[in-house]
Amino acid sequence: MEITEVRVFPVTNEERLKAYATITIDNAFLIRDLRIINGNTGLFVAMPSRKMKDGTFKDIAHPLNSETRQMIESKVLAEYERELANPTKRPERADAQPENS
Repeated sequence: MEITEVRVFPVTNEERLKAYATITIDNAFLIRDLRIINGNTGLFVAMPSRKMKDGTFKDIAHPLNSETRQMIESKVLAEYERELANPTKRPERADAQPENS
C-alpha cells in the first residue's frame, strides 16, 4: 500500500483543529476528512469519524495496525508542514466543516 497523494486544507479560527486532509491510496482509493489536531503532546492525525446517538465518536475508516497509522501520520504531517511553509492558492477553510464533493 502506498499513499500516492496528500492534500491539506488549513483551518482558521480553531484552537486545536489545524487542518483537514485527504489522502489517496495507490491512486485508487480516497479518504477524506482526516483531521490534524494540536493535542497535549503535539500534532496528531485523527481519522474520519461520525458522532453516534449516545454522543461518542466512531471512526469511519482507520488503519488496522500501528505501522500503517504511523505511515499515514508522517505523510500527512509532512504535507501539513510543507503547506504552512509554502501555502498553495487554495482558499483556507475558515469553517470547521469537512469538504463535501
